[in-house]
Amino acid sequence: MLKRILAGILLVLVVLAAVIGVKTFQYRPEAVAEAEPFRFEADLEGAVRALSRAVTFETVSTDMSRPDFRAFLAFLEAEYPKVHATMERVELEPVTPLYKWQGTDPSLAPVLLAAHYDVVPVAPFSLNQWEHPPYAGAVDSEFVWGRGTLDNKGALIAIMTVAEQLIADGFTPKRTIYLSFGGDEETGGKGAEAVAAHLKALGVELEWALDEGSFVLDKVIPGLDVPVASINLAEKGYVTMQLVATGAGGHSSMPPRETAVGKLAKAVARLQDNPVPGGLTGVSAEFFDALGRHFTIEKRAIFANRWLFDPLLEGILSGSPSTDAMLRTTTAPTMLEGSPKENVLAQRAVATINFRIHPRDSVDDIEAHVRSAIDDPEIEIVVQREFASPASPVSDSSGPGYVDIEAAIRQAFGPIASVPGLTIAATDARHYAKAAKAAYRINPFQIEGDDLARFHGLNERLSIENIEKGINFYAALILKQ
Repeated sequence: MLKRILAGILLVLVVLAAVIGVKTFQYRPEAVAEAEPFRFEADLEGAVRALSRAVTFETVSTDMSRPDFRAFLAFLEAEYPKVHATMERVELEPVTPLYKWQGTDPSLAPVLLAAHYDVVPVAPFSLNQWEHPPYAGAVDSEFVWGRGTLDNKGALIAIMTVAEQLIADGFTPKRTIYLSFGGDEETGGKGAEAVAAHLKALGVELEWALDEGSFVLDKVIPGLDVPVASINLAEKGYVTMQLVATGAGGHSSMPPRETAVGKLAKAVARLQDNPVPGGLTGVSAEFFDALGRHFTIEKRAIFANRWLFDPLLEGILSGSPSTDAMLRTTTAPTMLEGSPKENVLAQRAVATINFRIHPRDSVDDIEAHVRSAIDDPEIEIVVQREFASPASPVSDSSGPGYVDIEAAIRQAFGPIASVPGLTIAATDARHYAKAAKAAYRINPFQIEGDDLARFHGLNERLSIENIEKGINFYAALILKQ
């Protein structure tokens, strides 16, 4: 009897191993058409000079009264005369120019290429930590340095460089191409909202829009040897809630057993101990399914056999903030308020919690989760709905825009991996999506791990090699239209 049981177990293990092996063998990167390397003959030195000059305009989005905004738009007009002579241009508030490059075939739906030129502030105490002053536009043999090079003036200059040269070459696109350059992306994107409303008022529905959102990531994802271009299909939404606890005031020498601060602390702890449910579904599944195919064989075995390893895989991915954010709506306690003095009991204590909403969830879903997780009638939950933004629609990873963008990325960067992804922060693309059938998100620049800290941080820079690749990408993409 025991021998039969052992033989049966052995047979099951052999069959299981065979199934895992076959599925792993079949789980490979999907075949894509070979892309001929593409190089666009443009004035690279001129583009470098233009980006250097663009950095010197302190277009800090927290102070849009600065003359730098208008001066930057005047700089574009002087730097790219053929664009301004050829394209229709309207300026939408706040200081967001929209260009229309009329195509030859009105039956084709237009597309939109976007970037933004506003930047986040530089902390005054950090100035002595910059290798070059943040608004000097310093250039050395490898990089253009300064605030906005990566986020997002580099893309803007690449787009305009390509458009100026193509016009000089006598090129006209078949489909109409819009160029939109947001002036306030870092503070909410009212300019991009105005662009979407303007297009809708004209009866224009874009075939697709392309904005920032991710990069070609090199040595950023642990265990992945090949650079991967994450062409993001959607972006997370945003909502902030406040948890409010009240209690008796008084002197801290005679506290009650439970103070307002104590009640609040328990509520925050319960919320963090009960994250919003996530999982490998929807756009998250698309991302990890495509990404997993590029790992080494032992890691591919886990991704290829999710029917068996899903709990293990989700546990591993949940252990890292960057991959956990792809799986679920994230919960981030960010601010606390209590008593104004250390020896006075707080009569009112407040915790501010920020949520980045996964496309599978809504603001109502998150509010219901918070109430269930805290489960305390003494905690007031205030939802800041007036500032909330739902997750964007999820665009089609087989749609014409994705196909063209992926092909252009491969032409500019060579045989790299490309995957459909999810932008975990907010961009202007969520606004452009309201006037488009699809919206995609990628910056055509290759970055490594240490570049991540440069976003909104110290020593932001963009390599000259990346400027060239960005020009090649936009040229390849525009020439397909």
